[in-house]
Amino acid sequence: MDAGKRNAFVVSVGDLLASWNLPHATGRVYGLLLVSETPRSLDEIAAELALSKAAVSTAVRQLDSWGLARTIPQPGSRRLLVEAAGGIASLLEASHARARTLIAALREGEDLVGPGPARRRLQDVIGLFSGYVDVGSELLAAYRRQQERREDD
Repeated sequence: MDAGKRNAFVVSVGDLLASWNLPHATGRVYGLLLVSETPRSLDEIAAELALSKAAVSTAVRQLDSWGLARTIPQPGSRRLLVEAAGGIASLLEASHARARTLIAALREGEDLVGPGPARRRLQDVIGLFSGYVDVGSELLAAYRRQQERREDD
C-alpha cells in the first residue's frame, strides 16, 4: 500500500471512530494497527502518526479496553508492542450494551406518562433502539459464524 493511501486510510479510521466519541488519535492508532503486518512499538506508532508517546499510550489503553488492540510485553524490557485485535465487532458489542442501557431507562420513563403523545414517542424510540440491537445482534452472530468457519478451514 502506498504511503498516501495508507495515510488516507488511517485518517479515515480516525474520523470514523471520532464519530463514535473516541478521540481522533485513538482512531488513527487503530487504523495504523489494522494495516500493520507486525506488532508496533509505541515509539514507532508515535513517529509514524506524529503523535506524542503519551497520546499513543492513552490511545492504546482505550483500544485495549474496547478489545480493539492488545499489548505484547517484551521479556526483560518495559517496552510493549501493540497489535490490532478483535475488530469493529467489539465496538458494535459495546454500542449495543449502551443501547440496552438506554432502552431500560426509556422503559422506566413509560411509567411516568399516561396514554398519549409522550408515551408514543417513548415507544417509538424504544422500538428504534430495540430494532438496532436486534439487527446488530444478528449481524454479529453471522459474523462470528463466518469467523468460526474460516478458522476451521
